[in-house]
Amino acid sequence: MSGGTATTEGGSTAFVLEQTSLGPVPFLPEIRLRQAEEAIELWERTEAAKGEVGLPPPFWAFAWAGGVAVSRYVLDHPEIVAGRKVLDVAAGSGVVSIAAALRGAAAVRAAEIDDYAVAAIAVNAGANGVEVTAECADLLDGDGGEAEVVLAGDVFYERWMADRFLPFLERAHARGAVVLVGDPGRAYLPRGRFTAVASYEVPVMADLENSAVKTTTVWRLA
Repeated sequence: MSGGTATTEGGSTAFVLEQTSLGPVPFLPEIRLRQAEEAIELWERTEAAKGEVGLPPPFWAFAWAGGVAVSRYVLDHPEIVAGRKVLDVAAGSGVVSIAAALRGAAAVRAAEIDDYAVAAIAVNAGANGVEVTAECADLLDGDGGEAEVVLAGDVFYERWMADRFLPFLERAHARGAVVLVGDPGRAYLPRGRFTAVASYEVPVMADLENSAVKTTTVWRLA
């Protein structure tokens, strides 16, 4: 299969390649990602490269617990995505998208608002030999369009994110999409709206999560 495609400039791809190295993902031996070895220094270099301060963390450079959990669930339950159109929202490194593509999704679309993330998704998809369409777009005012499955890893870590994401996910669910979210115990997950379908002990970078392992749950919107 061909590599991923992305609406991004070559400079973003070059930055991703310079700041990361390709290797296996703990807990996901089926997948390889380009990841950074540290977080704070990369964050600072990202701000310097963009000439901005106060940017969000480089979510694209690491396999975060929520995304790893959703990926593990999809890899173990291919019937969730096989033959279906999949949308990965706030896709970060693209790990969830790659898992869906590996398990036979008819089409995989990965949405991010960070051009570095879009570049990383394309590079990572290519490294895993799958097709993922990555785009720089904020889709949260819609309902996921034609996606039959909507996946999100770790999006309830701040109130403002929860306030935007929950209505989007509910609209996608209301039109018939399967909605799965990975969450490592974030404060703003509205648990009453979801049903837990799996729980994992996910290895993480200690300087990202203040822990070497995070208990992470995959939730299905009820």
